[in-house]
Amino acid sequence: MSTTTQDAQHRAERLVDAMVSHDGFSTWLGIELVEIKPTAATLRMTVRKDMLNGFGVCHGGIPYSLADSALAFASNTHGHVTVGVHNSISYPAPAFEGDVLTAVATEQSAANRIAFYQVNITNQSGVAVGHFTGTVYRTNKPLVPKDEHD
Repeated sequence: MSTTTQDAQHRAERLVDAMVSHDGFSTWLGIELVEIKPTAATLRMTVRKDMLNGFGVCHGGIPYSLADSALAFASNTHGHVTVGVHNSISYPAPAFEGDVLTAVATEQSAANRIAFYQVNITNQSGVAVGHFTGTVYRTNKPLVPKDEHD
C-alpha cells in the first residue's frame, strides 16, 4: 500500500471513529463497523424482536437506517460534513428476527459538491434484502478540527 493510500485509509478510519463516538442512533441499532475505506463502508447488525412490524418481519425502516448509516460513514471519509439530500430503497426480500444484515456502501461517482452512493444490504445467507441509493451534498465545514484527523 502506498503512503498516500495508507494516509487516506488512516484518515478515513479516524474520521469515522469520531462520527461513531457521537452516533447514538447507530449504537441503538446495534451496528458494528466491519470495514471503512476512503468513500466506502461496511456495517453489520442483527435484527431484534423490537424491530419487527405487525406481520412479524423486519420493519422497512431498519434496513433503511442501516443503509443510511453506511452512506453517512462512507461519504464523510473525505473530511468535510456531508449530508444526504435524496435517498431511496427497494426491498427485494424480507428480513426476519435474528437475521444478520450487512450493508456495503460504495461511492459510484462524485463531483465537488454532490456524490452518489449505492448501498447493498444482504442477510447472513447473502440474500439481498435492500438496494439503497443515496445522493449527498458535501459542505465546506470540516468534520472534525484539522488537528484531530491529520
